[in-house]
Amino acid sequence: MTYRMRDNDIRAAVEQLVDLAASKEGANSDDADLVSEIITTALLLLRDGTGRGDMKMMNTALKELRYSSLVFRDFQQYRKVAVYGSARTGPDDPNYALAEEFGRRIAERDWMVITGAGPGIMEAANKGAGSEASFGVNIRLPFEAGANEYLSPGKVINFKYFFTRKVQFVKESDAFVLMPGGWGTMDEAFELLTLIQTGKSDMHPIVLLEAEGTGYWDPWVELCESLLDKGMISEADLNLYRITHDVDAAIDEILRFFSVYHSQRFVRDLLILRLEDDVPDSLVAELNNEFSDIIVSGKIAKMAATEAEVDTDDNVDLPRLGFHFDRRSFGRLRLLIDRLNEDRS
Repeated sequence: MTYRMRDNDIRAAVEQLVDLAASKEGANSDDADLVSEIITTALLLLRDGTGRGDMKMMNTALKELRYSSLVFRDFQQYRKVAVYGSARTGPDDPNYALAEEFGRRIAERDWMVITGAGPGIMEAANKGAGSEASFGVNIRLPFEAGANEYLSPGKVINFKYFFTRKVQFVKESDAFVLMPGGWGTMDEAFELLTLIQTGKSDMHPIVLLEAEGTGYWDPWVELCESLLDKGMISEADLNLYRITHDVDAAIDEILRFFSVYHSQRFVRDLLILRLEDDVPDSLVAELNNEFSDIIVSGKIAKMAATEAEVDTDDNVDLPRLGFHFDRRSFGRLRLLIDRLNEDRS
């Protein structure tokens, strides 16, 4: 069903406005239909009698999402890693030094670093990566200063709302490193795992990193084991993250994840795994045997780009595998991706 205003005069005015905007130089007319729906949604707020407070919240959220996407637009060719951790960690803390080293070393591999723009672990990661390879998604809080000194002004995005900031963190990052922090870090850790466990986010490497001997993640591991013992998560869910004290191991985990695997997409009930390189038929046969429990019907098979991917020019030149995934065994899917990457590890 087409999403548009019922009033013919309003609908015609929206279409005329969108056509005019789409005709201007630099506009992407392919997405005019979505712009029309956004305008329609805004107009429906008037019809619904939505309260001014709710309208202000929605307006701010949309503006924050738009501007953030604009800032990241020119850097889509780079892989990016989000680094989370406490703003209270001082420069004399071993985790500060570890974050700085990680930022420096991952930037040397042509990755960019996204942090929350604050002091502590965030500052250390940006310092290591350098301003050219750093972004900051800053949350405006009354008790904290602005972005740290290792970020250039053009790569800092200020958010009023945590939820819009979270969306951009996840949308723009290819990998995630969580270091010792407070409730905010815990919040991000469980949100990331929930998004991947439920399929609301693509699969990403998640690394829990801490300096040797600090023991930060030990109670967290005990909590996860308790959840497992009580049947609230599955054994396979534990595959969704890795814990390490070593920068080399953290970087290897991230780079290995993308050694063969490139990205994923669902087209109706088909899961498509795009690959950096073709894989041998023998490996595909092994995957079908080892992961038959997560295949609803048919088999894992090599395939060409689907019509939906071609229509959106979505990595159409990459080789790919497709299969009917059960859409719940994401811990097992992570193991399947690890098997794809084994030959390059």
